[in-house]
Amino acid sequence: MTARTGLLTALGVLSAAFTILWLIRLRAEGARRPSAAEIGVGFLTDFLDTLGIGSFAVTTALYKLLRLAPDEDIPGTLNVGHAIPTFLEAFIFIAIVAVEGRTLVLMIAASVVGAWLGAGTVSRWPRRRIQLGMGVALIVAAGFFVMKNLGLFPGGGDALGLTGAKLAVGLAFNFAFGALMTLGIGAYAPCMILTSLLGMNPTTAFPIMMGSCAFLMPAASVRFIRQKRYAPGPALGLTVGGAPAVLLAAYVVKSLPLTAVRWLVIVVVLYTAAAMLRSARSEPRSTH
Repeated sequence: MTARTGLLTALGVLSAAFTILWLIRLRAEGARRPSAAEIGVGFLTDFLDTLGIGSFAVTTALYKLLRLAPDEDIPGTLNVGHAIPTFLEAFIFIAIVAVEGRTLVLMIAASVVGAWLGAGTVSRWPRRRIQLGMGVALIVAAGFFVMKNLGLFPGGGDALGLTGAKLAVGLAFNFAFGALMTLGIGAYAPCMILTSLLGMNPTTAFPIMMGSCAFLMPAASVRFIRQKRYAPGPALGLTVGGAPAVLLAAYVVKSLPLTAVRWLVIVVVLYTAAAMLRSARSEPRSTH
């Protein structure tokens, strides 16, 4: 069995297990059906995610603007709700984009460990600290969008895998990206920069990033669900709207004026970052 076949098999088992267990949990909690707006957010954000824009910053912005979820529950809702659409993205990109098997497996494993440890911390944070963290995360995301639009990302090389010191650096950074995902910092742009700086073909970022997210989001989600630090209705809306959007973006829509879309996203994300930081400013300080 090749590394790619093993990953796809494991991904199939994980996606089925997560879907079944989450549906059982939703029924036990008596979760409400998602609204049209919540489904619409899922469709839009996962459509853009499949095309390489990313979903976390945009979802956070829309949740804050439309008041669809409490600020303190947004990190958990992102990880839980986007998990199943991300499974689909990972299946597609792992299957069609060439990347060396050992590198892919190790990079994914590093991100999962980072996410498990990060979710354990973030799920216990008070509301104000999460607002501050997500405000900063949104500013960082806007910075990545600006870099992409201005062509400031490194060009990359031709390598399809990593060895030695470069592999160690890649694993360390992907561990950090996994931890930051639990706070709402999307991994696409950082992963694209990392793989390019390490001399890899920029397209390898897609299976590495999608695969990492697909395996780490269930790991993080378990902790958020246990701590009840996510919004079930909005999370279900992300899943219901996001799954068909992934298939539409991957197989029907081949290109969009993504630079113009990113400039629009930058404005929205920066506005939301300011709103999140204002909310944190008015929130009482916690001693915990």
